[in-house]
Amino acid sequence: MTDLTAPGPAPSADFYDFTDLLADDDRAFLDRVRTFMHEQVQPVITHHWSRATFPHDLVPAFAALKTSGLAYSGNGCGGRSPLLDGMVAMELARVDPSFATFNGVHGGLAMGSIHLCGSQEQKQRWLPAMARMDLIGAFGLTEPDVGSGASGGLATSARRDGDGWVLDGQKTWIGNATFSDLTVIWARDVDDKQVKGFVVANDSPGFSTEKMEDKIALRVVQNARITLDGVRVPESDRLQNASSFSDTAKVLKLTRAGVAWMAIGCAMGAYDNALAYSTQRQQFGRPIAGFQLVQDLLVKMLGNITSSMALCVRLAQLQERGSYRDEQSGLAKAFCTVRMRETVGMARELMGGNGILLEHNVGRFVADAEAIYSYEGTREINTLIVGKAITGVSAFV
Repeated sequence: MTDLTAPGPAPSADFYDFTDLLADDDRAFLDRVRTFMHEQVQPVITHHWSRATFPHDLVPAFAALKTSGLAYSGNGCGGRSPLLDGMVAMELARVDPSFATFNGVHGGLAMGSIHLCGSQEQKQRWLPAMARMDLIGAFGLTEPDVGSGASGGLATSARRDGDGWVLDGQKTWIGNATFSDLTVIWARDVDDKQVKGFVVANDSPGFSTEKMEDKIALRVVQNARITLDGVRVPESDRLQNASSFSDTAKVLKLTRAGVAWMAIGCAMGAYDNALAYSTQRQQFGRPIAGFQLVQDLLVKMLGNITSSMALCVRLAQLQERGSYRDEQSGLAKAFCTVRMRETVGMARELMGGNGILLEHNVGRFVADAEAIYSYEGTREINTLIVGKAITGVSAFV
């Protein structure tokens, strides 16, 4: 049985030493994140996963790592490289994809919306506290009847009323929303029919959340259904640089790159545990690591991880120079999640029946991969984004 309390493995899944591309201080930062995840999260995460609870007691120590808004410059944020930011997401997911999702929703979707679409005053007002995790954020786009069609079918309404706005509607699958302090709500202006963004305090009158129960994936993430019943929001809390869905898409372009890195981390976590298991599990008088079919699975898994890392490293370089495009993030998200899904399946196969037991620490990755595969744009939607880019012809409905 894999010892879940032992220190994490050396990053042998980084077979081509991509982490060597980081500057020395960035590698030290990544090591601190890896140590936190293996020493504080790994020993308790299966307990929380099986009970669908979130380890709130770990948030202060996690906040001290300063991963929130890591790649944003100014306003209390880290100003570090997109490559480090991506590798941090990878290391978080390598131990627990749910914890990586918590960080991605808060630091990517919520903080990213304010960073990309807020005025300078709004950035100064919210981002420093969010970077410290004094305020936790959520992101409300998906609706009960609107997922992939959010660009044209968003039903949550925003009505101008005097010096403010009134929001009505529902959101679903909103990570962090059961305990967040604020939620970025995307709603359609009833007058000009354009999608606009609003930073809404979760304690606002008319704002209510209901935890979504009985999930089979990302069980540590506290997803909620949100109801907005006449929620009043001042004009000062409307994101001043978000005037259409194309501005929402800027946020999704950024965070899809992060999800691709999470997919790599999820695959790495399954691979790490399968590799450790193969050296400990005895059959026919010797470790199964010495069997050809087992080595075949391990090498296929490592190939998936390595090819995905190569793609994401290049995407991070394009992000660094400010030239990455929607379709490049879309391809990374689609490709890496497919390879992740294959890899976690191979890890479970390698373990045989033991692979479905949480104590062997692979079944959790198998389940969590299903959510990563779908959120932040399904494989199909990202395929159509890339397909339109390479053919010049839109295949969207």
